[in-house]
Amino acid sequence: MLVLIKNDSRQMGLEAALQVASQIRLKPDSVIGFATGSTPLGLYKELIRLHQHEGLDFSKVISFNLDEYVGLPPSHPESYHYFMWENLFKHININPSNVHIPMGMINDIEQFCFWYEEKIKSYGGIDLQILGIGANGHIAFNEPGSSLGSRTRIKTLGKKTRLDNSRFFNDVDEVPKYAITMGVGTIMESKRLLLLASGSNKAEAIKATVEGPIMAKYPATIVQYHRYATIIIDKDAASKLEGEYIDN
Repeated sequence: MLVLIKNDSRQMGLEAALQVASQIRLKPDSVIGFATGSTPLGLYKELIRLHQHEGLDFSKVISFNLDEYVGLPPSHPESYHYFMWENLFKHININPSNVHIPMGMINDIEQFCFWYEEKIKSYGGIDLQILGIGANGHIAFNEPGSSLGSRTRIKTLGKKTRLDNSRFFNDVDEVPKYAITMGVGTIMESKRLLLLASGSNKAEAIKATVEGPIMAKYPATIVQYHRYATIIIDKDAASKLEGEYIDN
């Protein structure tokens, strides 16, 4: 596990974009797992710049998103379909048929989750999975207590997660109570992991993830077991770490 500490979120985005771009240039038909939320916005902004000004080609890239709220249509401004198209996909040359995002309005969720897992396998698995982390240590919507071997499934969102995400809605009551999410086991099968975190509110979760014991209470701690995991954080998120890490 490689931990890189950057001065701010802009520097985090630049470093993360270099790693994603390197993966795509090495393998143009890379399977990339994407995350949503405020943390990866700097990364996506830089990927757009690399495409528009330096010719980074997404035409053969296959994408799989980590999660989606249950009950929100793709056109809803807070759906992750909407987020990905507004903040990345519509600004690059990705083939829409290569984009995969969980369907929050699907009727048979169990069957859809099985299909999603099989679709990932059909492409040979995810080459590079981008991750955020919740203040309570969740990755994707795998809340504390999630099985570390879990697969894509529906999850009930915890009070802390819904409260944290309420800043994107008018109030907490509008935040969906359920989401479809890749499981921890699914995520861990990715060939490379790239976890991003910024802000002092993530410091406790980062300390647990990097230096704590592996436990279901903090699902993100499982990344310690991944052979090729890179964690890129800013100084605020790194503020509770005790070890020595690459600081630039």
